[in-house]
Amino acid sequence: YLKDLGITAVELLPVFQFDSQYAPAGHVNYWGYQPVSFFAPHNAYSSRNEPLGVLDEFRDMVKALHRAGIEVILDVVFNHTTEGGHEGPTLSYRGLANDFYYILEKEKSRYADYTGCGNTLNANQPIVRRLIQDSLRYWVTQMHVDGFRFDLASILSRDESGHPLPNPPVLWDSESDPLLAGTKLIAE
Repeated sequence: YLKDLGITAVELLPVFQFDSQYAPAGHVNYWGYQPVSFFAPHNAYSSRNEPLGVLDEFRDMVKALHRAGIEVILDVVFNHTTEGGHEGPTLSYRGLANDFYYILEKEKSRYADYTGCGNTLNANQPIVRRLIQDSLRYWVTQMHVDGFRFDLASILSRDESGHPLPNPPVLWDSESDPLLAGTKLIAE
């Protein structure tokens, strides 16, 4: 059907594992903009219960779209995580190295919130840059996607104090990575 319509690419809303409970009372979050893991497709999107089912189904979907001549572009959220502000849950990065993974206010007790989601990833800190690059490489090499649309991409240009950088290293990393050569990179 998509091929008959002349569609040549699909862009998927975020497919990373996300917090489906991050929603107003009585509602479920289906949007995917509260990432928990940058390396796993959201398990609730799978019809299979076995551990690798979601991976196999995602790859099968991408292969089927490719057979139809349709590229797959992922909307990726590298600007914040579901851990939210200082009162949010501790699920991963906050508990590992809070001051490395997030941009903090000067007194270090609060998160700088340039995203409107309670926290801002410190994308140009070397360990976070590596995390982002490894995630992008994973989705290209293992899941066979064709490109990425970076949600709130301006965050990727900020330094650890929140100031815009003239030449952000994380953007240069993505642009110059040989494994990502040929992928489509779209900035919101």
